[in-house]
Amino acid sequence: MLLAIEWGSLAAKTGQFILSFSILVVLHELGHFIPARLFKCRVEKFYLFFNPWFSLWKKQKGETEYGIGWIPFGGYVKISGMIDESMDKEQLQLPPQPYEFRSKPAWQRLIIMLGGVIVNVILAIIIFIGITWVWGEEYVSPKNVKYGLYADSLASKIGIQNGDNIVSIDGNAVENVGNVGPDIILKEAKNLQVMRNGTLITLQIPADFAKYLNKSKLEGFIGLRWPTVVEKVNPDAVITKGQLLPGDTLVGLNTYRFSYYNEFAVVRDRFKDSIVTLTVLRGNDTATLKCFLKNGKVGFAPVSPEKLLGTTVKQYSLLQSVPLGFAKCATTLGNYVTGLKRIFTGKDKASDSLGSVISIGNTFPPVWDWQRFWTLTGIFSIILAFMNVLPIPALDGGHALFTLVEMITGRKPSDKFMEYAQTVGMVLLLGLMAYALGLDFWRLFK
Repeated sequence: MLLAIEWGSLAAKTGQFILSFSILVVLHELGHFIPARLFKCRVEKFYLFFNPWFSLWKKQKGETEYGIGWIPFGGYVKISGMIDESMDKEQLQLPPQPYEFRSKPAWQRLIIMLGGVIVNVILAIIIFIGITWVWGEEYVSPKNVKYGLYADSLASKIGIQNGDNIVSIDGNAVENVGNVGPDIILKEAKNLQVMRNGTLITLQIPADFAKYLNKSKLEGFIGLRWPTVVEKVNPDAVITKGQLLPGDTLVGLNTYRFSYYNEFAVVRDRFKDSIVTLTVLRGNDTATLKCFLKNGKVGFAPVSPEKLLGTTVKQYSLLQSVPLGFAKCATTLGNYVTGLKRIFTGKDKASDSLGSVISIGNTFPPVWDWQRFWTLTGIFSIILAFMNVLPIPALDGGHALFTLVEMITGRKPSDKFMEYAQTVGMVLLLGLMAYALGLDFWRLFK
């Protein structure tokens, strides 16, 4: 099983995940740290990741211990006089000190608690503005889908056929082919309009189709069709007879013939770890070669569909990127909330949508891609902000809620009540994290 792991891809995914997660956690905790120091609270610890029993690294500077823990589930700042995940009750048994969190006015405590959420929102907006300014928007539009789409099992269920081109959803023109699946889920689309052999056809979408599409994580739906053209032959390719050259177009494997990459992938998977005969088009000639499908791979990088089909690119100035960055942030949050709503209304199962750090890490690409990296970091930043502002004990939103109640009623919750609330919240969160981690392990072994 270890031999089947693509260690290069795993390293790229892991590296991007750790860097992204570290940026989010450090900046989130800075959102608490800075106002705490401004309001003259003593900050005892500032940690990236959690550190039960020992730390990977730590350094004392002034009153604060800075460190890196070994459990990559988040981070924390320990503020004197505050009931948090450390559950340090000893100092609460002593009289309040001027430098403690509990001694500060309610409005200051509220700012300290919401600082992390505010920083995450600002970070997401800045990231989306930067992405729009630097890279613009690049996508494949229906006009570029010259070979049509391939219809996988889910697409076939609603009548989509190989070669179809989806041009509109509920009468609204499709601009980006990559958004068809998410749009069906989030907008609960009722019908599709496809172009088939020059004829426009309307296909009805069943009411429960979005549920199955979400459960599959958009797999088994549609994809672009494009010829399998070799861009680069990898050094580890095992060619036993003949040559595989850049520019070759694969059209056959053993006795099977195919026209598009998705067809090639299906055939290739049938002959994993065996020697096969490949047929390629080379200029105006046909050539054959033999190769060993190591772990089911020939050993080449195909020309991407974007290069073969062409893309639409929109570039924006910095000034134009600002409102688009805000809009992207709002859209990302709206999509996430819609996804949660589908879970709580029973349209989707929590077990199909939940995931731990394993699922999060797996969303990063198998090669280092800065555009994808910053896009995912922006998405996770706004999600982290939303999750933390929920009024759940042990989260920032829970503390903020109790503080707001205090400001309205003039009555401060007792330390004992806060201890119990923090304990309940921690149990709920740890239980949810364990459940999500268990789901990921179950999916891996399954």
